[in-house]
Amino acid sequence: MLTTRQKTKIIKETAVHDKDTGSAEVQVALLSKRITELTDHLKKHKKDNHSRRGLLGMVADRQTHLVYLKKNHPRRYSTIIKKLDLKK
Repeated sequence: MLTTRQKTKIIKETAVHDKDTGSAEVQVALLSKRITELTDHLKKHKKDNHSRRGLLGMVADRQTHLVYLKKNHPRRYSTIIKKLDLKK
């Protein structure tokens, strides 16, 4: 679970402008952090299928945001991919 401080830190690092809280870059960064935390949780609790389902939904959401960025804003897409180290 992300704390408010963690969320604000992530938002400040990836925001497009000062009052940005909902751009695709911010959403991808927040989802990526939640995905890594949930992945660590699932390594300990292998039979937690409810959390696994939530993880799959978050991965699908992140992928949707990334497809949008790649299609409409290729430069912003490449910067967020490099910043979060998502692709090889």
